[in-house]
Amino acid sequence: MIITEKLDVTQIEPRLKHPTIFEHFDALTPGEGFVIHNDHDPKPLYYQLLGERGQIFSWDYLEAGPELWEVRIAKNETAQMETVGELAASDIRKAEVFKKMGIDFCCGGNKSLKEASTEAGISEAELKQALETAQQSTQPAAHDFNNWELDFLADYIAQTHHKYVKENATVINGLAQKVAAHHGSKHPELPRLAESTFHFLQDLLNHMAKEENVLFPAIKQVVVSKRSGQDISAINLQAPVNAMMKEHEIS
Repeated sequence: MIITEKLDVTQIEPRLKHPTIFEHFDALTPGEGFVIHNDHDPKPLYYQLLGERGQIFSWDYLEAGPELWEVRIAKNETAQMETVGELAASDIRKAEVFKKMGIDFCCGGNKSLKEASTEAGISEAELKQALETAQQSTQPAAHDFNNWELDFLADYIAQTHHKYVKENATVINGLAQKVAAHHGSKHPELPRLAESTFHFLQDLLNHMAKEENVLFPAIKQVVVSKRSGQDISAINLQAPVNAMMKEHEIS
């Protein structure tokens, strides 16, 4: 069911623009569409839609700059039911459901929900209910990071974002290796991609370790010293900050 006929993207927070557009697109029934209003050419969105939803939509420019762009996006009448792989790619919460139920959404992702549920030994209705429940789960409310004490913020980053990466790096690397092993003979780029994925994750984990072992302790030392009225001029905080910033820029 269509949510709105025109979506003014300029009024949406940048990090939420594409997720909001995808939400509107996924709510369409075949044949329905909506117009996005933007202040620049939304061509990157076209490629993301194509990559994550496939060729199930039309893309028509109604206005093409130089100051205003309007594009009508419609779901094709012949749009096919999404596969397990497409559902997992569109929403990480659904991927978690598949993972818990032992459903392969990677190499075995080109299956319908009915096929996947049969292979997993559950009913299609049970699987659909689990996916709907996951989709309705609320996201954590936005935090006012700017007003947090820096030592608390450092702990939050380590215990939330760093922990998430550490827990999932092995999974991501394993999936990359699995895809390369299964399809590398026909797609020689996949083993190179798997190797690059491994090295990228190692670099990321090493970088986080430096933040936790060098930068964050220095930040905490500054905060504690300021709270107790001590002189912080002797604490070398700039060096670890510069080192981390340099690695960010290189990455």
